[in-house]
Amino acid sequence: MSADRPLAERAATAERAIRDRHLRRVWGLPGTVLGRSGWPPSADQRVHWHWNYWWQAHLLDTLVDAQLRDPSPDRLKLIDRFVASLRLRNFGKWINDYYDDIAWLGLALQRVGHLGLDVRGGLEAISSRLREGWTDDAGGGIWWRVGDRFKNAPANGPAAIFHAREGATQHARGLTDWMTERLVDPATGLVWDGLRVDSGELVKHIFTYCQGVYLGACLELSEMDRVERTIHAVAEHVAPNGVIRGQEGGDGGLFAGILARYLALAAPQLPSGVARDLVLRSAEACWSGATATPHGPLFSADWATPAPSLPLAPDAPERDLSVQISAWMLLEAAATLDHRI
Repeated sequence: MSADRPLAERAATAERAIRDRHLRRVWGLPGTVLGRSGWPPSADQRVHWHWNYWWQAHLLDTLVDAQLRDPSPDRLKLIDRFVASLRLRNFGKWINDYYDDIAWLGLALQRVGHLGLDVRGGLEAISSRLREGWTDDAGGGIWWRVGDRFKNAPANGPAAIFHAREGATQHARGLTDWMTERLVDPATGLVWDGLRVDSGELVKHIFTYCQGVYLGACLELSEMDRVERTIHAVAEHVAPNGVIRGQEGGDGGLFAGILARYLALAAPQLPSGVARDLVLRSAEACWSGATATPHGPLFSADWATPAPSLPLAPDAPERDLSVQISAWMLLEAAATLDHRI
């Protein structure tokens, strides 16, 4: 894609592309809207049978980013419809059995509430459910899902951010301290995935997602030494040549965008320009590597590599809504750091 557009305009272009390709009615019902999980959609994606609760939470969060960048009454109405549609598709409930999923929706709803929409019922249900996830097993923290025996960064990180933002600072600190004590590699500063409580096995996969949620939790609690250490670990280990690495499609498609969101939030609070540079270099690579389509840019699952040309292969990760949201999230994050806007 052309490199001469200001960052806010790039974010707006990404928004239009993703809304055009992915946003559709739920079950054909008037006044509803969610994001189809794939493009071009499969039969089950056309009717939102395959719909990914937590992808929708991030789509909602990124719509809020766009609303803050360029306030619009029409988009605010869309956000309101989206919230109602998500609850409808979740069969009238705000929550599911995955603590990480509901924490992400909670974070999005908190920001929706700041736009003036009434989402108090959802926030109360989510806050209550997240608190139920805490146990003293393995020293604290919450489970990944109901009935599970795995505690991980993907659940504890966003839950800590959520609780910090609702004013439950002590609870947020307990979750964050548990991650620091159990999941941060003392050698590299990177955050491991999780802990199998019964066996004591540490699952040492390194996901960009985990770095992002831990960074975000530490940032909310003003633990700036931890924030800086995590950012430098990211720069050294998971951002070759300054570009955050991709982690394919599916759920992994969202991982890099989540990290970019929290790097951008940290950047203005730090004397070092490392976080800002990571976001802006990643955004430049993402934008320049996009493929033009009749519906706007199609972004690569790995920002350091150009997106494939059309038609897409059936297994191309770029078909996934997660991949496209992640890129849009990155471009919105970069726009907040552009001194020209």
